[in-house]
Amino acid sequence: MKASTERKIMRWIHVILSFPIVGYIYEPIADKPKAAFAVTQFILVPIVILSGLWMWKGQEVRKWLKHLGNKQR
Repeated sequence: MKASTERKIMRWIHVILSFPIVGYIYEPIADKPKAAFAVTQFILVPIVILSGLWMWKGQEVRKWLKHLGNKQR
């Protein structure tokens, strides 16, 4: 996969999954169901954080993993 394609996919995942989080934050407290809290806290937030970190430092992680693979041979 080309780097530009991967970057576009990660960016869209990050943006699309951030919308429900923003909606959850700005929704009145009385209207929030308990399930929405669990989904937001345990699924959406970690995915958004990981996708952001991957967009930021993914190149260094790939270099590090490649270096580890070459070291074990």
